[in-house]
This record gives sequence, C-alpha cells and structure tokens, in this order.
Amino acid sequence: MSTERQDSIIDSRSPNSAGKEPILSVRNYKVKYPIYGGIFNRTIGIIPAVNDVSFDLYPGETLGLVGESGCGKTSLGNGILSLIPKMGGSVEGEISFHNKRIEEGLDRLDRQKIQMVFQDPDAALNPRMKIVDIIGEPLKNLMNITKKTDIRRRVLKLLNVVSLKPEHIDRFPHEFSGGQKQRIIIARALACDPEVIVLDEPTSALDVSVQAQILNLLESLQKKYNLAYVFITHDLSVIHHSAHRVIVMYLGKFIEQGNVEDIFYDPKHPYTKSLLSARPAVNKEDKQHKIILKGEIPSPSNPPIGCFFNPRCFEIKYPDKCHTEFPERVDISDSHSVWCWNYPEE
Repeated sequence: MSTERQDSIIDSRSPNSAGKEPILSVRNYKVKYPIYGGIFNRTIGIIPAVNDVSFDLYPGETLGLVGESGCGKTSLGNGILSLIPKMGGSVEGEISFHNKRIEEGLDRLDRQKIQMVFQDPDAALNPRMKIVDIIGEPLKNLMNITKKTDIRRRVLKLLNVVSLKPEHIDRFPHEFSGGQKQRIIIARALACDPEVIVLDEPTSALDVSVQAQILNLLESLQKKYNLAYVFITHDLSVIHHSAHRVIVMYLGKFIEQGNVEDIFYDPKHPYTKSLLSARPAVNKEDKQHKIILKGEIPSPSNPPIGCFFNPRCFEIKYPDKCHTEFPERVDISDSHSVWCWNYPEE
C-alpha cells in the first residue's frame, strides 16, 4: 500500500463523494444467542436479539439506532463488524460492503474500512499500553506498518486530527479524562482510513459539555472525510442533533424509520411517541404529555404473538391483527416507514 493512500485520512478525502449506491447493505439479518441451563449446561433456548431486519447506509450519512436497553441495537452493530460468533452467538442473513457480500466475517481490507467506537472508553483502552501503541496497533496489524518512526508520525497526525497534543503520545490511559479517552478511541478508529464507523453510545459516559465536544468532533470528521456512521444511543437529543435518518427498534425488530423530521415531528408508531414524550424539556413550551407505558418489556426469548408491542400499546385499533400477526412495513412517504396495523397499506 502506497504512502499516499496510508496518509489519505489525515491529508485529504473529498467530503462530496457521497453517491446513490449504498456503502453498506443489510438484508434479512438475524442475531441469535443461546440460553444455557441445567446440570450439563446445555442449550435450553434461543434469544433472537435481532429479528429479520434490513437497511442501507450511504456515504457521508449518519444512521441513528434508538430504542430501550435490550432491543438489539448493539447486537446489530456487533453483527456489522462480524463480532457475534466470537461472543457465542450465530447470525443469518446478508451484509454487503460496496456490493460485496461479507461471507465469513471481515477480511483484512474490510476490517480497515469498517471500524467501531465502543461505549466504555476505560474498557476499550489497555491500561498497560501507551497511546502510541494503542493507536498504532491497527497500523501494525491491518496496514503492515512496522517502522516505529512511521507509526509515531501517523499517530501524531491522528492526535492532531482529534485535537490532542503531541506530548500525549507517550502517556498511559489513566492520565486522561473521559473525553480525552474517547478522542483516543476515535483516533484509533480513524487510523486505517475507514469509510464506516459504528458508534456504540460514544457519549453516554461523558459529561454534557464533553458530549457536545465529541459530537462536534464527529460531525467535523464526517464532513472532512465523508465518513458513514451507524450511531447507537439511548439519547434522543443526541440523535436529533447528529443523525440524518433514524431507525427505532423494539425487541429486535424495526418498528419505524425515517429522517429526523419524520421521527421527531411526525411519529407514527405508539412506541416512538412514548420514547419522544420521555425527553426532558428545557423550555416550558417544549413540554409534552408524558406517555407512561404499562407493563414490562417482554422477554426477547418469548416475544408476544402478533405485534411485539401489543401488550403495552395504548393505540390498538385492530385487535384481531395486532394480537395475531406482526405488521408488514407501510411506507408513509418516500422517507418514512412504520410497522403498525394502525396504518393499513393502501
């Protein structure tokens, strides 16, 4: 690999290279985890963490994944990076990167192009390694850069990209604040010139002021390098600020998707409405009527028959359908879709 290509993420990439072809396509994707029990620790059940979902991701786009804990957001992100088999799970369906199907996990080139920023910066950084070694590790393993001088040169440029100082290069993780650690993880994700980055709750462990700094950094990097983000979070205000499109998940299923205006100003699914009503309001004029859902989230290993949301739904119009069959996708507009029997397909 040429030196010019190695330096491309730091030196230049056209921010206007977004095209009509998706960079990443997921079709009929499923993630399942076994449940072990009994004296002999045998498999006694299956948890369908992600249940038959499909979507496309385009260059330069931020796709937000939102939903309650346990809805399958992180499992979907891990599936994109082919981490599920290493966690003891199994997958079905198809993932394509640049129209090339990923059959048996990511090869070295795909691993360079699809990176991840994990939720907990402390857990994601080896406390025994210096920053030069942490950021330089993917350069060694994925890009075959072995000279220490070349690694230090690239790490210094990456530190500058994420607004860290050159003197930070030889420090250990415990010498940094939470926001600085997240910047280090972002620098490591950028090391191999990626095109797609999966962001798993990248701001959840940070103070509000630091969250804003990280979000602004991610936004500026996206514009500069035309990066595509899969942004996983519980924080709807973060998605409102950062995302171009939003997908709402519940018990491993997609239940609504659309652009930010569709989801935040014209939600259709009752679950989406309940999530939005729970947002904290700064101004009195922005306060909404709180929708308190009844009951608990059903077990993903034994989901309800019909629409998965029907035991907690407050807008059931067609009980015969809601309690017997999961709804098909209904397109409200070119950008807005919902999986709900309240919106029959015309």
